[in-house]
Amino acid sequence: MSSTWHILGAGSLGSLWACRLARAGKAVRLILRDEQRLTAYQQVGGLTLVEQDQPHHYAIPAETAQAHGPIHRLLVACKAYDAAPAIAHLAPRLAEGAEIVLLQNGLGSQDEVAEQVPHARCIFASSTEGAYREADWQVRFAGHGFNWLGDPNQPTRPEWFDDLHDSGIPAEWTVDILTRLWRKLALNCAINPLTVLHDCHNGGLLEHLGEVSALCDELSQLLHRSGQPQAADDLDEEVQRVILATAANYSSMYQDVRSGRRTEIHYLLGHACKAAARHGLQLPQLQHLHQRLVDNLRARGLPSA
Repeated sequence: MSSTWHILGAGSLGSLWACRLARAGKAVRLILRDEQRLTAYQQVGGLTLVEQDQPHHYAIPAETAQAHGPIHRLLVACKAYDAAPAIAHLAPRLAEGAEIVLLQNGLGSQDEVAEQVPHARCIFASSTEGAYREADWQVRFAGHGFNWLGDPNQPTRPEWFDDLHDSGIPAEWTVDILTRLWRKLALNCAINPLTVLHDCHNGGLLEHLGEVSALCDELSQLLHRSGQPQAADDLDEEVQRVILATAANYSSMYQDVRSGRRTEIHYLLGHACKAAARHGLQLPQLQHLHQRLVDNLRARGLPSA
């Protein structure tokens, strides 16, 4: 089996992983959206990672999805709503038993991908690392965090896992990956939509803690009903800790909205509300928040699903 890391999505986290893997001498290939993006990338000759204000350039080879050759290991680092359509284009190139690492926010997109490629192994990831693009093909490492990876259907750690440690990517294999993903979903649902609706950075939510706590109470009910009681432990306290620790930051959803980009509402609040309906659970605060956000996005001319 090929040891090459194919990386789909040259955004912030995809570029961060690609640069660290390449720096450690691992074989890496970027998969770019189309020939136009590939040409633009080839003109600059690679990715630049800025770490502690020091830029380092990595001449990582790139291709489009239409390139030839099998893919045995794939990191999917695009937005949740792009994951399944992108995998549909790549499916013919995925070798039998290929391993796909899914680095998406929220829940739902992982199952959409898995349905497209039953012959591949899907590994879910949850990351707290921070990075952002300063320009095309240039990413700044903004905050040290951690990565948890796991496979709900197969607990054994993949053979390539040590590549991450070799590359300085802080990671742990966990059999409780769904608990991690549900916990992160709840944190995102309690913070991100409110920053959009109140037009504020994370710290601005300190003026709306009553609303935050009411949401956390309903999200805790949802986590218990969804079979994830551990993900509900001290949720309100952790949400407030995150708000304080990231007070000067703007949430990813806020940044998407301000930049006129599609949000991941469908895989965050949308997923939570669908799960509540499936369990026959009435969560008025959460449902009202979802409707307010949908109305806000529509008023801005942005997709609301």
